[in-house]
Order: sequence, then structure tokens, then C-alpha cells
Amino acid sequence: MDSYPRALLLHPADNVAVALTKLLPGQVELVGEVNSEPTTATEEITQGHKLALRLIAEGENVIKYGVAIGFATSPIAAGAWVHTHNCRSVIDERSHTL
Repeated sequence: MDSYPRALLLHPADNVAVALTKLLPGQVELVGEVNSEPTTATEEITQGHKLALRLIAEGENVIKYGVAIGFATSPIAAGAWVHTHNCRSVIDERSHTL
């Protein structure tokens, strides 16, 4: 799978992974401590940004590092870009970043 772009899955409870390179729509290899099947990006995701690993319902926590870092402000489809346009921080309510 070396030809597929990669995303880092940090914890088995996470519902997002971090893009290690720019992701284009298509198959993505998940790497990290957790053994995971490949997933699919449904849109372009910038390196360092988050990829939804499954549907995240509106109001549901966004989990990274095994903890809630924010919540979805609208439904986030599996494979979608997770960022300030569809979630809000629970760490610092003043923050515009996650």
C-alpha cells in the first residue's frame, strides 16, 4: 500500500485521523499504533488536517488522542474534512482552530 496517501490514527477510540500528506478523494492508508483497514477520503484534505473515519453526527464529540477535542456543528460524513467549518473546540471556546 505504499502508493496510497497516509493518515495517522493516534488512538483506537478516535473518529478522526490526521493527514500525513495532502489527501485527494480516494483510498487512504491508516498508520500508527492501531491496526486499521484503509479508509476513503471523499474530498481534498490538507496535510495536518483531520479526516472523519466514520459519520460524526451533529453534536457528537470529535475524538482525537482518545479524548474529545470538539463537537460537530453539523453532520460530518465518513471521509470528509474535519475543521472549523463543521466542528467547534471544547478545549478553548475562544479558539477558531482545533
